[in-house]
Amino acid sequence: MVTRLLVACSLMAVCVTIHAAGLTYALRRLRRLRMPSSRFWLSTQLFVVIAVWIVMLHLVEIAVWAVVYAWSGAMPDLQTALYFSAVTYTTTGYGDVVLPEAWRLDGGVEALTGILMCGWSTGFFFAIVNRLHQPDIPQSSSD
Repeated sequence: MVTRLLVACSLMAVCVTIHAAGLTYALRRLRRLRMPSSRFWLSTQLFVVIAVWIVMLHLVEIAVWAVVYAWSGAMPDLQTALYFSAVTYTTTGYGDVVLPEAWRLDGGVEALTGILMCGWSTGFFFAIVNRLHQPDIPQSSSD
């Protein structure tokens, strides 16, 4: 059980690394852009691009878990592993595909990882929206 927990925590660490790298890359790209707050379609396009980027990060993270499930034999094939991982990561939890008993703790850690990464993505998205609609306030030099 301790080994399974270490594997699950290692996969969580990989997901955090992927997410941190992906959001850092997006943030660096966004800092170079002039934020189009006064143009509805430009800001909407920016939100769509950010949302797609974030979803792609989540899909990569889901795939990481799925590859481990398929490679280790916890799932019969990659397609089933991808489906199971997506359902678990998003905490949908249909229950039509389940892990073997020895792997069930990993599924729980994957679900917790998905919650954490989705929360992080939501915070990032909110920060971008907030920054876009925040008026520029000059900083005083007396602080």
